[in-house]
Amino acid sequence: MSMGGKWRGLPAFVWTFWKLNLAGAMEFRMSFLLTAGMMLVNNVVWVFFWGVYFQRFSVVNGWAFQDVMMMWAISAGGFGFMAVFFGNANRLAQLISTGQLDVYLAQPKPVLLHVLVSRMSVSAIGDIVFGFLLFAIFGEKTWLGALKFGLALLIATLIFLFFIVIVNAFAFYMGNAEGLAHQMFQCMLAFATYPTDIFRSWGRLLLFTVVPAGFISYLPIGLLRSVELPFLLGALGVTALLSVGGTWFFYRGLRRYTSGNMMTMRS
Repeated sequence: MSMGGKWRGLPAFVWTFWKLNLAGAMEFRMSFLLTAGMMLVNNVVWVFFWGVYFQRFSVVNGWAFQDVMMMWAISAGGFGFMAVFFGNANRLAQLISTGQLDVYLAQPKPVLLHVLVSRMSVSAIGDIVFGFLLFAIFGEKTWLGALKFGLALLIATLIFLFFIVIVNAFAFYMGNAEGLAHQMFQCMLAFATYPTDIFRSWGRLLLFTVVPAGFISYLPIGLLRSVELPFLLGALGVTALLSVGGTWFFYRGLRRYTSGNMMTMRS
């Protein structure tokens, strides 16, 4: 199969998967609404927590309540887009360690993309709605503000996505890596929802290296409040590095993949 054949019709292929995933979720409409709604409620609880906190302390290391709300809008929205449109990312380690990649290897489409778009996280739709609600309340409602918010969401989505691809791809080298991947991504999520400037020394270094959550959590200050060019260039560079590096790491590991000899049908 030529490379041209592999990539021909790829947008239509991805769009079809997204439509089928959503249609499958909508077959159980009440469950869909409850699942997405509960995630939205869960996020609102954190807004209440920060609201109570800022009633006592108006500023946290230079961060105002609006900045923290936009941090949550970006983090929740970025995670939501990742989990809705590339919902199999969290299951990569399981698919690898149990030999379930066989069905994807047999198809004439890019393996990584095919795996990622094959599933949708319904609950994460609540995260997307939550992110846009926060922007509607606290964001800069101008064309420029909307463009900056869109760029912030894109950066957050790609950093989340390819970070989780990398930590799950360790399953190619160490077998069952589900526990490690889960803990690393939970750590990433936790750090992405706290103001970067409350961390100092080694903690701050960790946020911009091993667990690059700082490039997400600092976006309300370094992009939305005012464009800090060194930070923005660094965030774009890290996003590109993770995207290219994560893809390369997955395909390098794929050479070591051992088939599970499984004749399965995807649901």
